[in-house]
Amino acid sequence: MTAPTQSFTPDPESLGSVHGHAAALVDYDRNDDRRRFRRERRIGVFEGALTTLGTIAVALLLCFLILLATGKDAVGAYEWLLSGPVSRPTRFGRVLLETTTLSIVALSVAAAFRAGLMTLGAEGQLYMGALAATVVALFVPLPPGWAVIVPLLSAMTVGMLCAALPAWMKAALGANELVATLMLNAVLVRLYSFVLTNWLTPEGATSVASEYLPSEALIPALTAVFGVNLDNANLMMFFIPVLAVAVWVLLNRTPLGYSVRMSGSNALFGLFGGIAPRRVIVWCFLIGGAIAGLAGAHIVQGVSERALLTLSAGVAFDGIMVAILARANPLLIPIAAFFYAYLKVGGLVMEQEMSIGTEIVSVIQALVVLMASAQILLVLVRRRRAASAGKELAK
Repeated sequence: MTAPTQSFTPDPESLGSVHGHAAALVDYDRNDDRRRFRRERRIGVFEGALTTLGTIAVALLLCFLILLATGKDAVGAYEWLLSGPVSRPTRFGRVLLETTTLSIVALSVAAAFRAGLMTLGAEGQLYMGALAATVVALFVPLPPGWAVIVPLLSAMTVGMLCAALPAWMKAALGANELVATLMLNAVLVRLYSFVLTNWLTPEGATSVASEYLPSEALIPALTAVFGVNLDNANLMMFFIPVLAVAVWVLLNRTPLGYSVRMSGSNALFGLFGGIAPRRVIVWCFLIGGAIAGLAGAHIVQGVSERALLTLSAGVAFDGIMVAILARANPLLIPIAAFFYAYLKVGGLVMEQEMSIGTEIVSVIQALVVLMASAQILLVLVRRRRAASAGKELAK
């Protein structure tokens, strides 16, 4: 016995609904959606730049009020703070030099920060990169041109190798990257001091320092290029925009960059989407180590011209502060580094001319970083935009 057949008659309203959805799919403009996405991203970058500048302005205002409250000549002090770095070519050259070093260090931690990792290993990687560049420059004979490039590449390689240990500890053992990198810094800095003291310092030297690097291995100074005394600023400054764009492309235009950004914004979603968190961790650490090693090579090849016992006074942590100020955006890092360096040099000038301690500059920097990390101004701007958009929809 066969089952009775039933004829299916579609509902006209259902057909209309289906045709409506099909028409909506046909009318969907992928290019228009891409343009809207790019426009929103450009607006986000513009907002980030404005909020960075606004954060600095608010911090300056607060410290101006602090100076007034202490009875100091706040107007005179701020005149030197803001105009001092451009009062002499050497002072402005110092700003350019600090900007270069801070930008490199900040770019070294940008990828890790975007992935939600807090690494403090830039200092140790910087010292070991400086050591590698010094050894290659002193003991490996190279033709002109390559005498500059090969030590730089050697420093990047050694910096990457130094970052491999905390990368493995975090990826394979689940170690806390903050503790691992911070403790490894002490080991690497001590190793640098040991090698420099026992093997690289010439006999009879009055201070712990290596021999001066050959002139072929030095990064050309801007003073020789422009004929103006710009302190130790060098041609590495022109490489900073290239490096910043390269890191930005890596984070925003490559599959690895997508994995980094997804791991930082929503690690669980990325895990379900097939992103390997261990791979992201390792690559973030290795890329950061290579760039941090480049910062060390820049110091010995372009600043001190030899390896010194103390390469930098807290430049690694200042670079991390710059990365936080720029919200780990590679395109904003050089801008944030310039303002940070400008305030640093301006504080030294203010101390010399007004007998005001540089503590006020430390307060300014602390306020800037505090407000930037809290993203106070950015939250206010986005709330204002959301309120304006709500009013437009209400109309």
